[in-house]
Amino acid sequence: MPTRTERALGAVIGSAVGDALGAPFEFGPEGAFSARFPAPGAGGEMCGGGGWDPGEATDDTQMAVLVAESLLERGGLDLPDVFRRFRRWAAADPKDIGLQTEAVLTGGDPWDLAAALHFRTSQRAAGNGALMRAAPSAVYFAPLGRDATMDAARRLSALTHGDRAAWEGTAVLHELVRVALTGADPLTAVPDTLHALHPDHHDRYATVLAPDWHPDLATEFNGAVWPCLASAVWAVRTTTGYEDAVRAAIDLGGDTDTVAAVTGGLAGAVYGVDAVPARWTEPLHVPLPGFAGRVLSATDLTGLARRLCG
Repeated sequence: MPTRTERALGAVIGSAVGDALGAPFEFGPEGAFSARFPAPGAGGEMCGGGGWDPGEATDDTQMAVLVAESLLERGGLDLPDVFRRFRRWAAADPKDIGLQTEAVLTGGDPWDLAAALHFRTSQRAAGNGALMRAAPSAVYFAPLGRDATMDAARRLSALTHGDRAAWEGTAVLHELVRVALTGADPLTAVPDTLHALHPDHHDRYATVLAPDWHPDLATEFNGAVWPCLASAVWAVRTTTGYEDAVRAAIDLGGDTDTVAAVTGGLAGAVYGVDAVPARWTEPLHVPLPGFAGRVLSATDLTGLARRLCG
């Protein structure tokens, strides 16, 4: 059985790998990954494409790293600092950035008002852009227990997403990762986690996180927070290992980098870092636009994840 540290490393590395693996297939059709790589374990899957180099992580992991480094350098949750890092990154013209996230970060409003003001005018802020970056913060806050980790998830989400649906979805992921790090099955924790959600969002998440839910039942594109989280939980529920879970996530098509990042984070916490294939971690790299040309390797991410564990 993986140790707690191995599971924590699995969450952080597993999320980044899923992101980089899924990026070339973004907005493609269902089954595209398995059509190109029909034999699991055959190699070559970290192929690049769609503007991404082989093994290059997208905005999902770039923002996750910014959160992680803020937590470590500031000794905890410093929301203005996280927002400043996000804003610096967004101003450096990253290859990819969500439209809504970009609007919040480049609009010039204060950190504690920007997302709320954007939501007030657009009424569109239930994307998966906060969910995608949550693996490091889930690891960092896990030792503090359910209430604290879910609260931290909500507060970090609210920096860029004014719709509480995004906060609650990220809170669920934080809690499921926390449970997985203890060695328990996070899927058994879903009912209790649902009870900890804001009442206005309980029923919708209860529907999509039910054991009989399937991505074909989604009523929104998986770029929205509900089907993205639900697809990740489905992928972990219906497979028996990290590699199969991530393959299943990418084969859903659509927002493949983020669905695979969320799946990879949860599956990595369940199965541990040793379950993440070395052929996928070796080419992994995370550019950080706006931060002096820094590019993190898998070794760098591993060191970051160890520090997040305390």
